[in-house]
Amino acid sequence: MTVVIFIVALSIIIAVHEYGHYIVGRWTGIHAEVFSLGFGPVLASRTDRRGTKWQIAAIPLGGFVKFMGDADASSVQAGALDGFTAAERRRTMAGAPLWARSLTVAAGPFANFILGFLILATFLVTMGVPTNPPVVGSVRPTNYTGQGLLPGDRILAMAGIETPTTEAFGAAFKSLPDTATIDWTIDRDGQRLVINAPNPSPAMVGDVHPKSAAGDAGLRKGDIILAANGQPVEVFRQLPGIIKATEGRPVTLTVWRAGAVFEATMTPRKRDVPLPEGGFETRWLVGLSSAPLIDLQTRTPGVWETVSTSASQTWYVLSTSLSALWSILTGMISTCNLSGPIGMATVMGDAAVAGPEQFFQQLAALSLGIGLLNLLPIPVLDGGHLVFHAYEAIARRPPNQKALRVLVSVGVMLLLSLMLFGLSSDLFCV
Repeated sequence: MTVVIFIVALSIIIAVHEYGHYIVGRWTGIHAEVFSLGFGPVLASRTDRRGTKWQIAAIPLGGFVKFMGDADASSVQAGALDGFTAAERRRTMAGAPLWARSLTVAAGPFANFILGFLILATFLVTMGVPTNPPVVGSVRPTNYTGQGLLPGDRILAMAGIETPTTEAFGAAFKSLPDTATIDWTIDRDGQRLVINAPNPSPAMVGDVHPKSAAGDAGLRKGDIILAANGQPVEVFRQLPGIIKATEGRPVTLTVWRAGAVFEATMTPRKRDVPLPEGGFETRWLVGLSSAPLIDLQTRTPGVWETVSTSASQTWYVLSTSLSALWSILTGMISTCNLSGPIGMATVMGDAAVAGPEQFFQQLAALSLGIGLLNLLPIPVLDGGHLVFHAYEAIARRPPNQKALRVLVSVGVMLLLSLMLFGLSSDLFCV
């Protein structure tokens, strides 16, 4: 199932990438002869009214668009255009103006960026953003047995810290005591009440990260961590310090799940984590993120709010990915932070098992990553073609064909090296 899920995810991303090349090529007057999802023997095909053959091939690990006049499917080298009329040359990739070729090449990676952006925007619209002032939307079940919060309660203060707005509610989390319960001041049906209820940041598991120690140990979303190595855990932010102190030694968690208590032992793994101010920090992680006690009531964001927030999230993923790749190449962080095909397949498979939300989040991240990878200035990738186009624009002539062949060979070697790095990470990094 992991393989099947990965192939489905990869096929979606590849189809979007190649369609970006195809549609912009069509808009700029370059004719596509073949649009293929996959390589190798053709399983099914049809030819549309524009003369483009759409096909599905047997090896679902890539795809291509073959434009008119190309000598091969990769478009690395132009075929002989002898015998073509001026009008026919204009419809080929080699004979099209430089601006048309550049836009067509760049369209593939940017189609992946658009896919990632649209997935993030859809999540934002579907899940909504918190209303102002903060009002309880839902309460997650815990091991607490006293009086609790109810949906519809308006939150006036937490542990004496006033929360008149959603922003103030979020800011108050940093100042709350590390106790299992706190005093909540609420407005319930017009009546002001003070109740003692669980901390808004309980030691509750939110997401179990794919390919993680916690995932291997069987932890699930909604589990409550009662203790770590015998040390009581009242709120989630106490857990990282306990795990850090183990310095990679196994940690045993005492976990509450739907009324039952059990133990789970896992070994933290060393990972390089991006910092908000930039750069990375090496930490011992088990692969857990927290879940809040409550979800606030939400509203549907407006168009500008959706676009700006999703664009900010997209840029964060792209900039962090680029920073991580550069840090790996320069030796600043471990090559274990680079995933190959096995690692990506495992992450997508685990995300699909966790539910549609995680699957599409990982799909967005993978689409953005593949778009970014294709923009690297490596010959045979789209970014390499754009470098050649930039040279042509400056020198007023295309690159020398002999030099081009050498650069393409170097590009293939670099790409294979990058793939081997990723594969070695999958095989030898825990």
